Amino acid sequence: MMHNVDPQLLERPIRILVVGCGGNGSAIASGLPYLHQAMLAFGHPGGLQVTLIDPDTVTETNCVRQPFCRTEIGFAKAIVLAHRINLFWGLNWQGMQAQIQQIAKNAEADLVIGCVDTRKARRAIEKWTLHSRVLYWLDLGNNASSGQFILGQPNNQVNRKKKHRLPTVTELFPEIAAAGAKDDDQPSCSAAEALTRQEPFINQNLAYQALGLLTQLLRHGSVAYQGGFCNLVTGRLVPLAVGKPLVELLAIATGPKPDPGEPGVVQFPRTAIQEYILRNPVTADKPHFTSN
Repeated sequence: MMHNVDPQLLERPIRILVVGCGGNGSAIASGLPYLHQAMLAFGHPGGLQVTLIDPDTVTETNCVRQPFCRTEIGFAKAIVLAHRINLFWGLNWQGMQAQIQQIAKNAEADLVIGCVDTRKARRAIEKWTLHSRVLYWLDLGNNASSGQFILGQPNNQVNRKKKHRLPTVTELFPEIAAAGAKDDDQPSCSAAEALTRQEPFINQNLAYQALGLLTQLLRHGSVAYQGGFCNLVTGRLVPLAVGKPLVELLAIATGPKPDPGEPGVVQFPRTAIQEYILRNPVTADKPHFTSN
């Protein structure tokens, strides 16, 4: 089964809102200019118009694992990245020190790319997309050495009548934004343990897989998959095929199992996994979902 891009995205500049400029967000932001240039070269009318948002400022710890330097400490992450990209590529993209709740629901955005690190932040993105006219929501999340990227079409006023609407990450896996969890508003990787809890290049690996998906959709017009799951320990990348039954996704988890008590690992409730397996009896294991 194939998903075809919304036709209006082939007729005008595509407005992208990147939410979060940490490990995944900065990697996404750094790769988007290449997609922009490629689309212009192949005749797209306008390429990409990108806005980066993040409420945080650069800290000393960020300078270890994220693309920031000590002279940028104290400055807003989103503004630093936008300024750097604009200088190098000659663009006019925007950076804002803000949360998505501060962005007007009628803001002009076609695609939201979520690179956040808490369930609470994902719920905020979900709520915003449901009350906006955004066409797509691409979510990225990772733990130490594995992660996922999932493209969906929020069930809002512009998408809900579409016959083959792509379900979003929170529809496919509600646990990823479940309220009431003890780490609900805590980042999945503490700053002090950033290096020990995240393998080098997991953010770049995940971001470029997500950008590859966007390239297929925006430049070639259709995709056979709406995301994927990657694992740097096993070297496996498993695509999430468009229209694939949810239970088949349970077989994608491979490699060493993280300690259930490890900070930053969002574990699926056992009951949810059992329900999936009972409905569709297959041999399966459980994927982990975390974030930035």
